[in-house]
Amino acid sequence: MELIFEKSKPGRRAGRVPSYGLPVPEIPPELRRERPPRLPEVPENELVRHFTALADRNFGIDTGFYPLGSCTMKHNPRVNERVVSLPGFRDLHPLQEDEGAQGALELMWELQQILAEVAGLPAVTLQPAAGSQGELTGLMLMRAWFAERGEPERTVIITPDTAHGTNPASVTMSGFELEKVTTTERGNLDLDDLRSKVGERTAGLMLTNPSTLGLFDEGIEEVAEIFHSRGALLYYDGANLNAVVGLSRPGDMGFDIVHYNLHKTFSQPHGGGGPGGGPVAVRAELEPFLPSPMVVRDGDSVRLDHDRPKSIGRVRGFAGPFGVFVRAYAFMRAYGPALRDMSEAAVLNANYLLARLKDVYDLPYDRHCMHEFVLSARTFKREHGVTALDVAKRLMDHGIHPPTIYFPLVVPEALMIEPTETETKERLDEFVDAMRSIAAEAASEPAKLKEAPHSRPVRRLDEVKAAKQPVLRYAFDEAGAPDRIKTG
Repeated sequence: MELIFEKSKPGRRAGRVPSYGLPVPEIPPELRRERPPRLPEVPENELVRHFTALADRNFGIDTGFYPLGSCTMKHNPRVNERVVSLPGFRDLHPLQEDEGAQGALELMWELQQILAEVAGLPAVTLQPAAGSQGELTGLMLMRAWFAERGEPERTVIITPDTAHGTNPASVTMSGFELEKVTTTERGNLDLDDLRSKVGERTAGLMLTNPSTLGLFDEGIEEVAEIFHSRGALLYYDGANLNAVVGLSRPGDMGFDIVHYNLHKTFSQPHGGGGPGGGPVAVRAELEPFLPSPMVVRDGDSVRLDHDRPKSIGRVRGFAGPFGVFVRAYAFMRAYGPALRDMSEAAVLNANYLLARLKDVYDLPYDRHCMHEFVLSARTFKREHGVTALDVAKRLMDHGIHPPTIYFPLVVPEALMIEPTETETKERLDEFVDAMRSIAAEAASEPAKLKEAPHSRPVRRLDEVKAAKQPVLRYAFDEAGAPDRIKTG
């Protein structure tokens, strides 16, 4: 059977798509095209100009500052793209036998060793394709661990009220129950609240440290003791690892499971849904449960080890997102032993911005931050009716991508800002000037902010309606050719 996607015309065959024996129904007649589409005939230079103009409307890290808190958006060195395009990496088939893929397997094995050192934990799997899948993998490891120990009653995972949204989603998808713990006025976990909730049914804690507030938890060793003394495990959400590489290791803090975001911390084009990488590191007792196959060294060669009877199985096809590994490995080797310089510069840049902005924006947690920090526009809203959304939209007129807003939820009118280590002081000062200018406008010209952006191709949208009632359709000219896109 074949799938017809266009009506037959005299003297012309209908287009068909092979169905490979599957029962694929034909497209209903009323949905089939009556005539071929009319495409404009234009010279190549006009076509190139058209698409270049469209590309220029997009904003990215290559076109301007992108201080997107909670999602590290750093510059990705172009040398990484040259490395990943080397024929030995680019042309390798994912089903290549181990003997013919020694270069790739060697890179993966060395990457595992570096990640193990960064985490302070001995065993690493590269399989998970994103941080969210790393979370799911870590929770599956917890389930396997407690099943092996005969403790199926441990079904509760605790997360802070500042947790990334993927944490509760992963908890639910992995079959655990979620319980939240509150944050203190200093931005730490509330230890009294934590003690009251850790019990015999507790499987573990999911924690980002530093947190989404950009703060390192001052009681992390006591947090670890609370869980370990009750037989529970600690999971480290590595989304904010860019703040502590070479400075503080999650394994030394007491964490048992760690995921990395290679596309955040270790240089990988980030955004638009991927690609990403979410390797997971564990302490020795959890190593037998890691996904299969594992990349292992066998004498002078490296191979994929499929003989893992306690493994939770595969969490994705093949051995992981290989191109991401190559870019991350190149980035790490470029820094070498000075990899901690990355985190030190990121923390320095964030504290510089915090110091220059805290007198004009509310600072809910008046502490030195790590790689990011959270301001609040609540005073602007109370006194002038200007919201965090208005501030974010006005930043676009300054050629700056808005930061994350309204997260974490514990901060009203939140503005979460992360400069990363790859921005210069001059660029940071431009951002400060823009933020201070917007603060002045909030008092003198609030209407100007409410109507921003003024200079972008797309003006202010009704975001609630756009989210709840999205409509996207083509408009056609009299000849039936696509004319433009309408939204409504």
